Amino acid sequence: MLEEKIFLDDNTKFKKGNLKFAVIGHIEWVNFLELDNLPEPGIISHSKNSLELPAGGGTVIAKTLRELTNNEVHFFTSLGEDYYGIESFKYLEEIGIRVHVAWRNMPTRKGISIVDKRAERSITIIGDRLEPNYFDKLDWNILEKMDGIFITAGDEKLFKISREAKALCSTPRAGIKIINNSGVLLDGLIGSNIDPGESYFSKDLEIKPRFIIKTEGEKGGLIIPGGRFNAFINKSPKIDSYGCGDSFAAGILYGLASNWSIEKTIN
Repeated sequence: MLEEKIFLDDNTKFKKGNLKFAVIGHIEWVNFLELDNLPEPGIISHSKNSLELPAGGGTVIAKTLRELTNNEVHFFTSLGEDYYGIESFKYLEEIGIRVHVAWRNMPTRKGISIVDKRAERSITIIGDRLEPNYFDKLDWNILEKMDGIFITAGDEKLFKISREAKALCSTPRAGIKIINNSGVLLDGLIGSNIDPGESYFSKDLEIKPRFIIKTEGEKGGLIIPGGRFNAFINKSPKIDSYGCGDSFAAGILYGLASNWSIEKTIN
């Protein structure tokens, strides 16, 4: 168990709690490249820095939750039996995440994230997303003990057995059809309002979540019910916007599992 920490900034004082969390989702091995500008046709670009790490929505959410709680975070995922899969598993275990892997005879999904001098990023994904499912021989009984569960990828049965948690959240990228077929009430459906890959209409949902949250970067976003909200004012220098939405989603799960009001959770 990590030593209890207190996080401070100009606006908040946050003390790590003792909630139990699990994430069910995907991993992508990403090469992060720093450039002055995004590439243009016919131009050879030179990267200032290069960093390779396991990433993707499931990874970022699991890592963020690990930083918010004194307890071990369980991450149920699927990886290829290759170099990138093995390195992803080793890295996540080293930072204190308990990883439960359904190994596949397929390549681990990879990606390239290019960050420009404005701290904006562009992502290219390579390969199919590997997803865990209920029939994988993993210790699903652990989910019964969780205060909060976040799903970024999985099947209908995993949504059903996860509903025992105090708070259950997901992203539209898990699949609106899968969410509907599960027949469960989500506490939060959290995604981007400006990313076409996460676009959907409220009428597409057969069971309306307690809260639908659509983020819009520095403009804040929209919460239903509740209306618009402003983004947190970050006084630190901008480095990279990669993973901001997923980190925000992890914070929402933490707040809901803590029985906070939605206003306190958002802020």
